[in-house]
Amino acid sequence: MVRETLIEKLTTAFAPSHLEVIDESHLHAGHSGTRPEGETHFRVKITSEAFIGQPRLARQRAVMNLLSEELAGPVHALAMKLKTPEEAGADA
Repeated sequence: MVRETLIEKLTTAFAPSHLEVIDESHLHAGHSGTRPEGETHFRVKITSEAFIGQPRLARQRAVMNLLSEELAGPVHALAMKLKTPEEAGADA
């Protein structure tokens, strides 16, 4: 359920052309902040025109502010790769 909430919020806010929300909780079993049911550690990869003209820190702040409720509760860790379509194309 947490993953679906993240997807919904990120899609609504950033209208991404590419979005991956990966639950990596199983990689952190036994670490601080984990729960047996998982959904505590996520990696998000977003490609969006909304990031054009924004430095990396501003992009990260925008995502953190959007997901502040989840980060204060069920989500213990969030790794991010936030790119513009041009940046994503350069990686191809």
